[in-house]
Amino acid sequence: MSSPGTVSNDSAIVHPAGFYIIGFQTFPFVSVYFVFLALVYVVTVLFNCLLIYVIAFNRCLHTPKYLAVVNLAVIDVILNSCTIPSMMKMFLVKDNFIPFNLCLVQMFFYYAFGTLESYALAILAYDRLIAICFPLRQNSINTLQHMSCIVGVTWSIALGIITFATAIMTRLSFCRSVTVFSYFCDYAPVFRLACNDYTMQWSVASFLTMLLLAGPFAFILLSYVSILATVFRMKSLDSRSKALGTCVEHIVLVAVFYIPLITIFTIGFYLRLIDADQRVLSLSLASCLPPCVNPIVYSLKTKQIKNVGLALVRKSNIGREQRKSEPQRVVHMREKGTP
Repeated sequence: MSSPGTVSNDSAIVHPAGFYIIGFQTFPFVSVYFVFLALVYVVTVLFNCLLIYVIAFNRCLHTPKYLAVVNLAVIDVILNSCTIPSMMKMFLVKDNFIPFNLCLVQMFFYYAFGTLESYALAILAYDRLIAICFPLRQNSINTLQHMSCIVGVTWSIALGIITFATAIMTRLSFCRSVTVFSYFCDYAPVFRLACNDYTMQWSVASFLTMLLLAGPFAFILLSYVSILATVFRMKSLDSRSKALGTCVEHIVLVAVFYIPLITIFTIGFYLRLIDADQRVLSLSLASCLPPCVNPIVYSLKTKQIKNVGLALVRKSNIGREQRKSEPQRVVHMREKGTP
């Protein structure tokens, strides 16, 4: 496919009008997969918004841990919103063309919030580290203000670095193919289409892999080494099981997010041993499923959230029953002649 090009201020740099996303065209039963992704998106938005609502409107949950959980929920909604709706548009409207500037915007949001997702899991590991290894000093070390600063710093770092990474894509010239074999405007598949030198972009992509995966994952591993060392020093078996029980939901989220992505980036980006079709399918699943799974795991595994959620459901049911019984009460009073 070809597309008319527009020349930037530097006459040596040629930007196309846009790109064609062709990642799912060769998949069998692609319609079934898109229906599945639509369901994943609905669950992601509903459950994360419910989780945010439950924590925001219950003062007993206004703690550093649940600030970190809300941070993860907000990131989850935005991360899936920047890819799944555009994939639905490609499937429903049969329009796989994305303008050049919009491609850069999508690229920015995906990698910024993918990085923030990784950082959010590292923040939750930090919260567990302080709670288990320093229980007597937890309230003085891990305050709400301290957690707010940590969240703010991670957002500043991620948005700043991804802004630079996206901006340098404008220095590439695209004078040949404009077909991107992925399910969105993916960084590496796009810069590999350039007909001028993309060494800087490749270096930034390598750094992004470290930023997105290796750094936070290494911190999480070190945190759990310290947590396990502290747990095994506890004399009571009950205390050990309770301490490890508070980490279960976080360990599940870490496994769901990191294991597929590390495998894909290592085998696909560096070794190039993974089939292109398999890379697209695996990356889309690895990126879209964690934001859907996260709120479900935290809602089911955390007693405070589960109890508050059940209380809200009971209150809603009682209110609905009262509204239904109100007309009957009015009729009964009129029959008795009560004004």
